[in-house]
Amino acid sequence: MRVEIWSDIACPWCYVGKARFEKALAAFPHRDRVEVVHRSFELDPGRAKGDTQPVITMLTRKYGMSEAQARAGEENLGTQAAAEGLEYRTHGRDTGSTFDMHRLLHFAKAHGRQDELIQALYRANFAEERSVFDGDEHLVELAVSAGLDADAARAVLADPSAHADDVRADEREAAALGANGVPFFVLDRAFGVSGAQPAEVFTQALTQAWDARSPLRPVTGAVTGGADAEDAGACGPDGCAVPRH
Repeated sequence: MRVEIWSDIACPWCYVGKARFEKALAAFPHRDRVEVVHRSFELDPGRAKGDTQPVITMLTRKYGMSEAQARAGEENLGTQAAAEGLEYRTHGRDTGSTFDMHRLLHFAKAHGRQDELIQALYRANFAEERSVFDGDEHLVELAVSAGLDADAARAVLADPSAHADDVRADEREAAALGANGVPFFVLDRAFGVSGAQPAEVFTQALTQAWDARSPLRPVTGAVTGGADAEDAGACGPDGCAVPRH
């Protein structure tokens, strides 16, 4: 069975959702027969390379939040991340273009190191003091930490066309599937899960996808008595949902 995950390194709910999904997958009896593929989705595809700004500034300017609201949202996201055993810096993070990161992830996929790289990128963006947007050499260092060759990673970053078509193809496919926010999980092209749902919802989706084949349909927290899909953490063109609890 294949699970495809559309996500963006700049998306905090993708960071949290990956941990929740992996918790469900670890307990799934058929986990050794599940292939996980990470797909590209940019929350800000029009942002130019090198155009970075503080996360709080981006939230206030792009989504019309007050600075107090933006900071409260980051604090709440930090609490959600901590509940999954994740580190999350609520202050001092930057945001910028993730296109080159997605190109590197396709390069990593070709070498069987995609999951290792996306984890390294998430950790760098959400937990470490040095900005993940601090130039190509930092991305090369992260690629090496994921088990990739430094010169090969550097060559990918130096060629703007390398894997660019792969990134755009993923984004077109997300649109075709109706994904307007991330994280978005597609299980065996039979079930779709939107947002950073609780692990129990991912467990249900894995079980249903394993047992049956059907047209893609949403699996939400409402199935198991939890929150509706719109209450699950996700990031989209209108911003990242602030946790209610």
